[in-house]
Amino acid sequence: MPEPIRPDFFHGGEIIDPPFPEAATIIGLLARNAAQWPDKVAMREKDLGIWHEYTWLDYLTETLAFAAGIESLGFGAGDAMLTLGDPRPQIYFGMLGAGVAGGFPAPVFPDATPREIAYVFKECGARFALAEDQEQVDKLLDMREETGGLETVIFKDPRGLSMYEATGLVDYREVRAAGLRRLEEEAGLRQALIDGPSCDDPVVFLHSSGTTGLPKGMLMRHRQLLSGARSAYAAGTFKMHEETMAYVPIAWIGDFAFTVTAGISMCFTVNIPERQETLLPNMREIPPTYFGGPPRVWENMLTTIQVRMEESTALKRWLYNYFISLAMDVQRARGQGRSPSAWHRLLNTLGDLMILGPIKDHLGLSNAQRVFTGGEAVGENVFLFFRALGINFKQLYGLSESSAAGAIMEDDDIRYHTVGKPLPGVAIKLTEDGEICIRGDNVFVGYYDNPEATAKAIRDGWLYTGDAGYFEEDGHLVVLGRIGEVVYTAAGERYVPNFIENQLKFDPFFKDAAVLGSGRDFLTAMVCIDLDAVGHWAEVRGIPYTSYADLSQKQEVHGLIQAGISRINGLLPPGLRIRRFVNLHKEFDPDDGELTRTRKLRRNVIEERYQPVIDALYGGATFVDFEAQITYEAGDMGIIRRTLSIQEVD
Repeated sequence: MPEPIRPDFFHGGEIIDPPFPEAATIIGLLARNAAQWPDKVAMREKDLGIWHEYTWLDYLTETLAFAAGIESLGFGAGDAMLTLGDPRPQIYFGMLGAGVAGGFPAPVFPDATPREIAYVFKECGARFALAEDQEQVDKLLDMREETGGLETVIFKDPRGLSMYEATGLVDYREVRAAGLRRLEEEAGLRQALIDGPSCDDPVVFLHSSGTTGLPKGMLMRHRQLLSGARSAYAAGTFKMHEETMAYVPIAWIGDFAFTVTAGISMCFTVNIPERQETLLPNMREIPPTYFGGPPRVWENMLTTIQVRMEESTALKRWLYNYFISLAMDVQRARGQGRSPSAWHRLLNTLGDLMILGPIKDHLGLSNAQRVFTGGEAVGENVFLFFRALGINFKQLYGLSESSAAGAIMEDDDIRYHTVGKPLPGVAIKLTEDGEICIRGDNVFVGYYDNPEATAKAIRDGWLYTGDAGYFEEDGHLVVLGRIGEVVYTAAGERYVPNFIENQLKFDPFFKDAAVLGSGRDFLTAMVCIDLDAVGHWAEVRGIPYTSYADLSQKQEVHGLIQAGISRINGLLPPGLRIRRFVNLHKEFDPDDGELTRTRKLRRNVIEERYQPVIDALYGGATFVDFEAQITYEAGDMGIIRRTLSIQEVD
């Protein structure tokens, strides 16, 4: 029987009753908020155990003060400002202020090495930088010693810097004070700064994910980012006046698209945790109504719950396993268009009262009405788990190049294998070879100073994403993965490694996995165990270990991982089952180039670095002596040598 013909084009429809005009700017909308809701809380930050609040009027004043202050230091039109640090109010004031002053911020991941910072610096030619603290200042000064060029480094936290003699170091408070003086003394400056940017001016310098090569820089403009926010709002992704959390890296498109752009245009109250490690307890104090994050966040939350359940009583474990399995079955049935029985619905309600509701409270999601994941595919079981908790959990599809906007699931039409339908104002088509293409005002204009890459990515107004997928008959988009990652075994069976890897990562003992098998007779896997989960499992059972590498090679741990792979194999066709695996001696690490800074696998790097391990997996060996170069946090290089055991899977 021939395969049914699938459609290759869908449009999300027009945006009805947009919340702001097409020619709006982010600073203009911030001024609108300050005029309409001057005393409403726009931002909270927890510091030393106390929540500090900033109103919309504060937000505007602080942003304009930074803009006026940095102008007095010589920052102007076309200037770039490297920005390093975690989400902090002053970091956001500074990034927006750089745009108001005629330039743009170039945020960098906080764990970036001096070498990675230098890459961004050389791309955008920054003369200025804004750093959160001494750690980030040190990296900038190290980079400047190698490259030169960086003139001024503004620091937010002065602790540890009082004895520094490096030139160009400026306290954030001095910049702010100078700006406030100018705003007070120069008539008309305040309004001139607000009116300065146009909707086609750059607002931030971001990067592609870099999964297949070096990240590519792009200047995102007000129009594109606000168009993405407008489309997401029209699809019900969020509403006006949400409570949300700012915790993802400032260099990720998700932060600027949602925390900054949507946050200002939709008047969110943005709450900033004291530290990344206190996200969950801080969320319990001020539960968000709207919350989003990449798959790694949800996987970590899931692992936290699973480890805590292992520590609980036998009765609680039994209740948890029973009710979470039941709730996931109920959600699976609904996703397949089947209605669960009245008895199952009753049991599900009971489970929510006894087990699932308290878990949701523990995660700080008790008030969450709109929750999404984006950045890459999340495993179906992870997705089902959070839906089973009674959370309105949805998949959002978008790229940095599309302002994080593309498609999203609808509240009443959830299918776990799709990412939903195109957003209003967005068109999506498929090429003959199944590449997903996006068109809309949300699409960027091109890569920075890279016409060749731009010509490849933008053709006839369409963004060629590099992702493979297909449409279902009613417009639901299924994303298979990167085109280069849709591969075939020697027998011709098509598979997507990411799909199998996501299935494995539902098991709390798997931190990461790289599934191999393109052109081979069978599939294998390189596994990175989760140190917290496996370490706790080993301690409970009295299994001693000295390090991650030692734990990963324990016979009992091999059995644990083998059991997890066997469970997933039972869900896969015979030709796509994992036959051999190896526990690696370390986690995949962005510092070693094995992951992007958003924690996506760089498969080409992994396959090149671990080629001796791959050869052993397919050569029938029972162990392999492995030697590799690693990068320490300070940027120094080292060599690690390990003997790794290769295991069979029944």
